[in-house]
Amino acid sequence: MAQVRYADVVIVGAGPGGSTAAAHLADAGRDVVVLDKDHFPREKVCGDGLTPRAVKQLVALGLRDEAEGRVAGWARSTGLRVHGGGHVIELPWPELTDFPGHSLTCVRSTFDHTLAQHAVKRGAQVQEGAEVTGPVWSTRRPDRVAGVRWKDEEGNEGEVRAPVVLAADGASSRFAVALDLHRRDDRPMAVAVRTYYRSDRRDDVWLSSFLELRHGDDLLPGYGWIFPMADGTVNVGAGLPDSSRHFRQVNYRRLLQRWVEGLPDHWGLSDAIRDGRIRSGPLPMGFSRKPHAHRGVLLIGDAGGHINPMNGEGIAYAMESAQLAAETADRALETRRTDTLRMYAVELDRRWGGYYTLGRLFLELIGHPEIMRVCTEYGLPRRRLMAFVMKLLANLTDQRPGDAMDVVINTASRIAPAA
Repeated sequence: MAQVRYADVVIVGAGPGGSTAAAHLADAGRDVVVLDKDHFPREKVCGDGLTPRAVKQLVALGLRDEAEGRVAGWARSTGLRVHGGGHVIELPWPELTDFPGHSLTCVRSTFDHTLAQHAVKRGAQVQEGAEVTGPVWSTRRPDRVAGVRWKDEEGNEGEVRAPVVLAADGASSRFAVALDLHRRDDRPMAVAVRTYYRSDRRDDVWLSSFLELRHGDDLLPGYGWIFPMADGTVNVGAGLPDSSRHFRQVNYRRLLQRWVEGLPDHWGLSDAIRDGRIRSGPLPMGFSRKPHAHRGVLLIGDAGGHINPMNGEGIAYAMESAQLAAETADRALETRRTDTLRMYAVELDRRWGGYYTLGRLFLELIGHPEIMRVCTEYGLPRRRLMAFVMKLLANLTDQRPGDAMDVVINTASRIAPAA
């Protein structure tokens, strides 16, 4: 007989989004259950870089030592070192009131495990090795989800019934698909590929980005990266959006290998010191799955396609959407009005809708190799311009009062239509 458990909120997936939502809900006194098919620590394909947006979310969770890079496994970074068009420029993160002035690196196995453990410490129940197999539908309102079904490796089955369900099960989001919510073909998609190399660059305070990915003679719209990790390795990877006409022709693993082989000798990277295999994964961007509130379910992070199309960043947006989902769910439970859940989707559109529209236009532009070449050759040497581009691509601005760059970016994001 299936086990039945009742809770205020049930969350599908214990990644950064699911664990963040669980911690906030537990802090609000809610009974929350998180189900994840894997066991921690587990590996995920990621650049392992946490921008100031993500650092802000760590602080909001109360993980201040981690947010300062003061504990084992966490390294603090000053900004970006950008390579391209024969130029190298170092860009510190902007000094802002709304966001910290530094970034972090942390391998995903450590990062995800830390957040899941933190949610448990705050009072959430995290059940590992429990694969969610589908929704439980309400008997009173057949169009609404009233919980989830799960099974584990031993063949045990159960249900968690709750008035609010949060789907945080990643890019493929089988739970969203079960609700007939599929990825939109008119939204951008990218592929990321990465591996690790043993390196003596663990003390490098810059995250290195390379605008030098090529397919034949064409400059591709993506970028490569080398991020120093606290464990004596570097995360080396590349990302390519589907705005490139070569998107479906590229062998991503071979692309990464060729790019690494072409790096200057001083990077010291070779197959002899590669630490692990090359892995790849999809990046659904620009609100690629909507609506974000549907039949009593809120979509968090990659499940809703929340990745920033400007730079491929996903962790910060998973955590931000998780905090908003937790706040919305708490209000719905407080007022006993489940129609309040719709405000989650409204607020996401207000926060990021216009900015993501700009991001989609940006990807279309840099999908042209000649435009990409001009941007790298003539844009990189202009420090003031690059400081603006950094703020735009990383979505790092102060809302009030902000400088002239902030005003331009915020105004453009506000007037662009959210779709």
